Amino acid sequence: MTARIHVGPRVNNFGDLLGPEIVARIARSRGLEERPDLRRILTVGSILHLARPGDVVWGSGANVKEPAPIPRDLDVRAVRGPLTAARLREGGNRSSEVFGDPALLLPHLWTDDELGIVRGSGGTVLVPNLHDRHRFPPTALSPRGPALEKVRQIASADSVIASSLHGIVVAEAFGVPAVLVAASTEPAFKYEDYYAGTGRALPVAASDWRAALDTPPAPPLRGWDAAALLEAFPDDLWSTSAAQTP
Repeated sequence: MTARIHVGPRVNNFGDLLGPEIVARIARSRGLEERPDLRRILTVGSILHLARPGDVVWGSGANVKEPAPIPRDLDVRAVRGPLTAARLREGGNRSSEVFGDPALLLPHLWTDDELGIVRGSGGTVLVPNLHDRHRFPPTALSPRGPALEKVRQIASADSVIASSLHGIVVAEAFGVPAVLVAASTEPAFKYEDYYAGTGRALPVAASDWRAALDTPPAPPLRGWDAAALLEAFPDDLWSTSAAQTP
C-alpha cells in the first residue's frame, strides 16, 4: 500500500507513530489498495501547523506552542476536539464536527490477543510526556519506542498516571483509569481539546506523579461514539477492491 501519512518529525515518540499504524490497519481491513490520490493525510498528533493547502485532516489537533499559522484550503474530515475546530474556522478553514483522537480507535481495530494485552496485569503505569522524563522515576514507561508495544503496556495496566496525552488517550480507549499530570512544557490546550472532544471537561491535573497517586481519575469515556470517526476516514483517497468496515 502506498501511503503518505504525515506524522511530523520522527522523534520516536509513540503517540506520533500511532497515526500510520492506525491508517494502515483501517485501509487493510477495508480492502483499500494503491492510493491514486497523493494528498497527505494528517492524523494523530498536534501537527496542523505542518499542514499544506490540500492536505486531508483526520483527527489531528492544533498546537498552540507553534507560531506557524494553520494554512487555508485543508480538507478536514475530523479533528481532535472543538478547540481545534475553532482554530481552523478562525484561520478561514471549514472544519468538522466529528471529534476524537484516532488513538481511541485502537481497541476497535486490534484484539487484545493481537496486541498481547493482559488486562489488569501491569499495575500502575507512569507515562511522562517526552519533555517530562526528568520529573518521573526511572521505572516510568519511556514515550519512545515501538508504538504498539507501548499500547500493550498501557492497556495492560490497572491504572495510568501520565503527562503524555497519548498515555491518557490509550489508557482511556481500553478502559484503564487515567490521571492527568500537569506537563512542564505543554500548554493545557491539547489536553482540554481531547477531553472536550469526548464530551468531558478538562480534569484538575495533579502537580506531579506522586500527587497523582491520591488524585481520582477523569470520568471514563461514556457517550463518545467511534462510529462517526470511522465513517469520516478518507477512504475515497484509495482505490477499493472491497468495502469492509472494521
